[in-house]
Amino acid sequence: MKAPEEVGTDRLLLRRPREADAHEIFRRYASDAEVTRYVGFRAHVSIDDARSFIEMSNAEWDRWGAGPYLLRLRSDASLIGGTGLHLETPLRAMTGYVLARDSWGKGYATETVKAIIEIARAKRIQRLYAICHTEHAASVHVLEKCGLIREGILRSYMEFPNLSPGHASDVYCYALVL
Repeated sequence: MKAPEEVGTDRLLLRRPREADAHEIFRRYASDAEVTRYVGFRAHVSIDDARSFIEMSNAEWDRWGAGPYLLRLRSDASLIGGTGLHLETPLRAMTGYVLARDSWGKGYATETVKAIIEIARAKRIQRLYAICHTEHAASVHVLEKCGLIREGILRSYMEFPNLSPGHASDVYCYALVL
C-alpha cells in the first residue's frame, strides 16, 4: 500500500519532495547549523546536497511507497521543514522531523508527528519509532505528547555530525505500536 504523496493537517501540508524544491530546502533549513544540530545528516553545504536528498527520497518512495515529506504552511505554502517515514520492513518504520528556526515553538512538530502516525496507520505499519539525542528536550516533549513511549536509551548509537562529528551519542528510543 502506497502512502499519499500529499497530506493536509489544520495548518500544514506534507508533500513528497520534488526536484524543484532543492534550492528552498537548502536555504530554509538544511544548511542551518543550529537547525541541523540534532539530526543524523550533515548540514548541507551546497544545492547539490539538497539534490542528493531528493534523489534518496525518490529511491525511498520507489522502493517502499513512502518516504520523506516536506512541511509547508497551508496559509502561504512556505517551506518550514521536513519529516517522513523511513521504512525498514513493510511493518516497521522510523520517523523524525526538522524545522526551520523561525518555525520552532509553534506546535508544528507535534502536528507533524500526529500526521505521520496517521499515515503509518493507513499504511498498516505496526511499529513506528523515533530516536532523539538525550539532550534534545524539545523533541522528547513532542514525542511524549504524541503518545510515543520511551523504550530506553541506546548507548553510543548514532553520530550527530553537526554536533559531535566522529562520536556516537546516546539516544532515546521512542515507539508506538499501531
